[in-house]
This record gives sequence, C-alpha cells and structure tokens, in this order.
Amino acid sequence: MKKYIIGNWKMNLNIHESSLYVAKLAQDVPVHRDVETVVCPSFLALQPLSLQVNHRQLKLGAQDCYWRDEGAFTGEISATQLRGLAQYVLVGHSERRNIFGEDDREIRFKVQAALRNGLRPVLCVGETQFERDEGATKHVLSDQVVSGLLNVDSDQIDEVIVAYEPVWAIGNGNTAETKDIEQAMSLIRAQIGHMFGKKAAASVPILYGGSVKLENAKTILSIDNVDGLLVGGASLVAPEFAGMVSIANECAREERADKKD
Repeated sequence: MKKYIIGNWKMNLNIHESSLYVAKLAQDVPVHRDVETVVCPSFLALQPLSLQVNHRQLKLGAQDCYWRDEGAFTGEISATQLRGLAQYVLVGHSERRNIFGEDDREIRFKVQAALRNGLRPVLCVGETQFERDEGATKHVLSDQVVSGLLNVDSDQIDEVIVAYEPVWAIGNGNTAETKDIEQAMSLIRAQIGHMFGKKAAASVPILYGGSVKLENAKTILSIDNVDGLLVGGASLVAPEFAGMVSIANECAREERADKKD
C-alpha cells in the first residue's frame, strides 16, 4: 500500500514564508511512486501554493472545511470553495474537537462535504489523557470512527483516510508506545471492517500522528497497519519532513519486496 506523509502546518507561516518553504521542500523531496506527500498550509496560502507546487511531487490539503457548500456563514470556508486548490482536507483534528468544540455530528457532515466535493477527507480520531486514564480508549476510538463514517457509502470509503492521533501525545514529545499504536490501529481497522467489509478495512490508509519526529518515523512506519504519518511541528522543518518522506519510501519498497517473496 502507498504511504502517506501529511504535514499540518497549523497556524504557522504567512503566504511569503509558505512559498519559500515549499520551494525549499521541492529541492529535497523527489517524486516517489510509493509515497503521497501532502502539506496543509493556512487557507490564505492555499491558492498561491496551488499555482506554485509540482502536483506530482506535492499535494495540498486544507486544515478544515465547513460542511455547508455555501450560504450565510461568515468566516467559514466550504469544501466547494476548496475544489481545485486542495486534494485533501483534515476533518475532526483534535484541536478542532477540543479547542473549538466540534462534535461528532459536525465532523460527520464535514466528511460528507469533502467527499461530495471531490476531496479526500483525513478523519482524525484519538483519545484524551483523561479518557486514556479511564480505560476508555477503545470506546472513544470506536465511537469516533463509527460516527465519522456513518453516512459514507461503500463506494466512497476508498477515498477516506483515517489518522489516529492520541491527544495526550500531541505537541509534547510523548509519542505513543508501539503496543499502544498497534492496538489502536487494529481497533480502527476492525471497526472499518465491521462497517464496510474486509476489503475496505484492508484498503483504507490509517496514519499515526502525535509528536512524530524524524528520529521515530522509521519505528512508527514499521508498525503493522500504519500506512503513513500526520506530522505537526516537524513538518515545518524541511530537512526533517523530507527525511520522513524518504523513510516512508524505503518502508514502502521493503513491503513490496516482502510481498514478492
């Protein structure tokens, strides 16, 4: 399966800085057949970057979208408006859930909006520290996956990506242990299987996000059921991000070679 390296720049870099960064990244990231490299800049930078990037080399993603296609929703940006600018959109990122109060219903509608507008939604799921301490990880992940994909048709599921980002590991250097990632990935894939069947469960890419760095990228990408990385702060450092893309390409090639054997 193809590997995905998605960089979420969050509220960093203005338009000029974004352009300079992408120019630098273009020098360091070759076109890889087995790796999809995506950057998610601010909304303001999406349009100029869509004209700048080599789309064989880098894809663009939006950090969010509103679930209505148009209307009197001051300050919102719809998936319809993102068509032609972005190919991916993050949906339900933990910061949207926990800072801005997005609920499961709104996130579900955003997944639908992305799909009907030709964007690939990256559905983010993950438990907080409190939920983890209470032993509720399994329940939380099941609920978030089911709710997020509830209205997705079986012929649309191949366009969906799921990203597991344990909230307690984001931005603090506390990467989840291998066994925790394995359990979460298996749970998510099993839940997709219950909803859409074994074929869909095997084909939907599942990414890991949460204090991902160059030094732990290889370990995480080598874990069963991990198909890529959702990278936060490290995606703002071109050599680190490019290094992760290179590691992902190595892992994809190794997996292909193992299947041939």
